[in-house]
Amino acid sequence: MERLHTAPAFGGGIPPRSALRPVHLSVLGGRTLNVAVPAPSSAGVGAARLELVRGRSVHRLPLEAEPQADGTLLLTATTALCFTDGPPARKPGPGRAPGEGTGPAEGQDTGTARGPGRPGLPLSAGLWRLAVVLPGADGGETRTGVAAVGLPAADGPVAPVSPDPVRGALFRLMRSVDGFAVLRVRPPAHQAELDTFALRWDRVTVRGRLIAPRGPAASYTAQAVRRSGGAVVGAPVEWDGDAFAFDLPLAAMAARKGGRWDVQLQRGRTGLRIARRLTDLRRRDQVIRTSFRIVALADGSLLRIHAYITPAGALAVSCAAFEGAPGGAEEHA
Repeated sequence: MERLHTAPAFGGGIPPRSALRPVHLSVLGGRTLNVAVPAPSSAGVGAARLELVRGRSVHRLPLEAEPQADGTLLLTATTALCFTDGPPARKPGPGRAPGEGTGPAEGQDTGTARGPGRPGLPLSAGLWRLAVVLPGADGGETRTGVAAVGLPAADGPVAPVSPDPVRGALFRLMRSVDGFAVLRVRPPAHQAELDTFALRWDRVTVRGRLIAPRGPAASYTAQAVRRSGGAVVGAPVEWDGDAFAFDLPLAAMAARKGGRWDVQLQRGRTGLRIARRLTDLRRRDQVIRTSFRIVALADGSLLRIHAYITPAGALAVSCAAFEGAPGGAEEHA
């Protein structure tokens, strides 16, 4: 468990650095960074800031000073995070060590991602160090690391770490082996995310999103694959950007004597199980509960359908002809 939450140390051989132990440090909702550290009594806080550093890339966030009841000050910052493929690295200016970055006037201080619908601090994949920079009385600055917080609990109905529910990237707080806080950013995986499935009296409609696509949306097809025998039936898909919607091919599934079916998107030799992955729920099958539904097909036959979520979060469908209606629904109207 310790190794799972530990990142490599930075700058091996360098003497130990000072660190501020945070009162609160978390990534909530999969993409919101929250930081609160106590302000040292000997340092000024007028222009305090939080820095996220990876190589030559530096992002700066102003820290707000919040007076506490005991007379101390708490330095806080909250920002949304978003994944980016990474801006071009900039060489450090004269007199700066690699990783210190440039000043705000030189364009290195980025607080909002560029482009519509992408608010947040744009972070590329990798390990980002956290540091607090405090102004000194002599006009200089003091840079202090942020100590790592305790490992999250492993029990409960929700996971302590969850991906970005919109874009699928993972922002995970870890500790380096020398005890400092590190933010690890992992890019979104190629997957088909399930948004909803609607059980109606004559159909089952599946809606979802394609995450990190590897080709045009039109190159993906929807399929239902029977677990026993491997029979495959396709379904026409409607696309709206990366969002897809289709009706399960229930008639074709029933013609193959029903059974249990997995639902997926297919592109070439790659099959993507349609699943609910961008969530913090541990046992999605116990939380997302569905009922059985009697569905009437166009030819009047009846099917007993159960669309449900597996323990892994994937969409599966159980399909069987309805017993007791051999002549179709019209005879029982």
